[in-house]
Formats: sequence, structure tokens, C-alpha cells
Amino acid sequence: MNLRDKLRAVGGSRGGERAEAGERPERDCRHIGTVRPIDEFPGALEVRRETLARMSTAELPEDFDPRRILYLDTETTGLGGSGTVAFLVGMGYLTDRGFEVHQFLMRDYDEEPYLLRHVEAGLNRFDMICTFNGASFDVPLLEGRLLMNRMKRDCLDKPHLDLLHTARRLWKMRLGRCNLGRLEALILGKPREDDLPGSEVPQRYFDYLKTRREELLQDILDHNAQDIASLCVLLTHMAGMYEHPERIRYSEDLYSMGRALERLSRPEEARRCYRLATPGRMGAQASAALAHSYRRAGEREQAAAVWREMIEARRGGAAPYIELAKYEEHVRKNPRGALELTERAIILLQEERLRPDASVQEIQNELQYRRRRLKRRLESREGAERPPEKEQGREGAGETRKEPRRDS
Repeated sequence: MNLRDKLRAVGGSRGGERAEAGERPERDCRHIGTVRPIDEFPGALEVRRETLARMSTAELPEDFDPRRILYLDTETTGLGGSGTVAFLVGMGYLTDRGFEVHQFLMRDYDEEPYLLRHVEAGLNRFDMICTFNGASFDVPLLEGRLLMNRMKRDCLDKPHLDLLHTARRLWKMRLGRCNLGRLEALILGKPREDDLPGSEVPQRYFDYLKTRREELLQDILDHNAQDIASLCVLLTHMAGMYEHPERIRYSEDLYSMGRALERLSRPEEARRCYRLATPGRMGAQASAALAHSYRRAGEREQAAAVWREMIEARRGGAAPYIELAKYEEHVRKNPRGALELTERAIILLQEERLRPDASVQEIQNELQYRRRRLKRRLESREGAERPPEKEQGREGAGETRKEPRRDS
């Protein structure tokens, strides 16, 4: 054995897996690639940048293309912490021929670097990331694992659409919980059948590590692939709602969309949603939000018109009377009109069914104080406007009484 062979024997990698110079390493993680028909994702290729800008504060690329969105989801060994590892990373994206899904699975912990290299390469090919709760979980986890493996995390520095937050802004008022499976069933109308619950995924993977039975992983792969496809369908559905709010069935969703648009400084679009929500169950709240939007923008006449509409429709209880009274007093300088509205509000508040909460007494006290103040103001004005001849008459009468008696 010559010196070169001895050095090669001493420096060889474990298991004889060390590659010769320029030779590709044989070790890798497992890769599963599938393509779903494009007709399963109607409208996905027509999603526009302007629509996504209504839904998120993410800085979207100017040359936006829905094909450049990477839908990403991970399956992990736990719910966080230093020992949590993403053992499966799924990535999907639109093409003209369909929706491609690529899953990278580490069959043991020593395959993590290979998995992360595939993730890094995949991320670098796209302009945006779309996840469900990825901002709080998937992305920070991948960032930590990249750093632990002495890899750069720059691939994660791109615009990120986290659909969990968008979904909560739209549907939490009506649905409560907004996990992905619930949205698939109640919003997309596609409930899953025989799906592995996410809470069982870590234990299923640990069972695989013990037994090496690969069939234990199939449910995890199916679950992950469905999550990725659902992200694309859900994003398209949301975009359609924002483009056509008039098609939204539930007034709770319209009202919630209006609130979300106001937070993104889109008042005109928010007001449209409030108007559309007015005939439904959220009519009072939507009208109040509409008036508040006008008032905050300094458009007081428009706000007053909404309060009058609420009074005419008997919507909102005493609130529109109170707000309109403030408008009459401070904007129109009409204390008499403000007093009339205040007194009507007091009468309404006396009916407990209109405001059963504990704040009734405090509001009543404020209204009584306003009523007294407005009355004093009107009395003071009436005193100042009293005709001068009445005062002269009193003075004349006094002078007549003081006139000395004449002797007969």
C-alpha cells in the first residue's frame, strides 16, 4: 500500500461513502415529486398583484407572477424548541401544465443537511413565500436549522404571505377557529377524508425511525401534499373575495373585510364593504364603522348622513342619536337640535333591552350632563336675545311707582 492509499484509508468517510474529487455524493434525502392538474386550481394563474396588496402588508415584487409564489409547509418532530427538526419540507408552485409538489424527507437525522440544501435551492428560485402560520413557525424553524447546519439563511429573505393571519381577519368573527382543515371544510367546501391529524405526525415519524417501516410515512406525505395544494386554493379564493366583495354571502365576512382594509389604509374599499354589510346581521356595526370612517377622515357631513340613515332605519339604538347630537352642537352650532337628540337618546337608553350591558349607567350620566349643559346654554342665549322693550317697560313701571303723590 503506497502513502496515498494509506492517507485515503485514514481519511475516508464513515461507511465508505466519501466521494472522489469531482464526484457527486451518493447520500441524499428522499425526494417525492408529483404534478396535480391545473383544473384543480381554477383562477390561480389569474391572481393579481393589486389584489394581494389589499390582503397583506408584504412588499410584493413589481414584476409579480403567480408562478413565482412558492407554497411551503413543513412537518416537524415537535411544536418548537431547540430540539425540533423539520423532517419533511413540501414546496409547491404553479406551472402552465399544473401544480407541482416537491417533498423532501429526511429518513434519519444525518440527512438533514441534504434536505436543507434542497430547500435553499427551491427558495432561491422564487420571489415570494406563501404559508399557513409560517411566519410564526415554519420560517423561524427553517432559519434556525440552517444556522445550526452552518448554512446561510438569506434564501428566506423574501416577501411572505401568511394566510393564517389573512384568514383570521376575514373569518374569525363568524367561524372562531381558523385552522386549515376547518377552512377547507367550511370555506372551500372540501373536507378531508381519512386525513392524519397534525398532532399525530411527530409520533408517527418516531415510530418510523424505530421500525423503518416506510408505509408509516405515507399518511404524512399525503397530509403535507394536501396542505400545500390547499394553500394555493385558499389564496385564490381569498383573492376572489377581495376582488368581488359583492359576491360575499355573510355580512360578518363583509364587515371583517372592511375592518381589515381600514387597517391597510384603504378607506374607500372598506366603506364599500360596510355598505354591502348594512342589510345583514352586522348592519348596526357596519353602519357605525362607516360613519366612524367618514368622521376620522374629516368628512363630517357624510358621517352625519349615515347617522341619520341609522335613526331612520331604527338601527344602532341610542348611539346614532348621541353622535348626531355632538355633530349638531359642535359642527352646526345648533344646541336646540342637539338637545332634542340627546333627550331622545336618554329615552332610548331607559329601555333596558336596547343596551343591557353595564355601561348604560355611565352613558346615561354623560347624557344627563350634556342635557343640563345644553339647557343652560339655550337659556343663556334666550336671555341675551330678549327684546329690549320689555326691559324698558319694567323700568317705566318702576318710575311710575316712585312718582311723588300730588296734593289734591
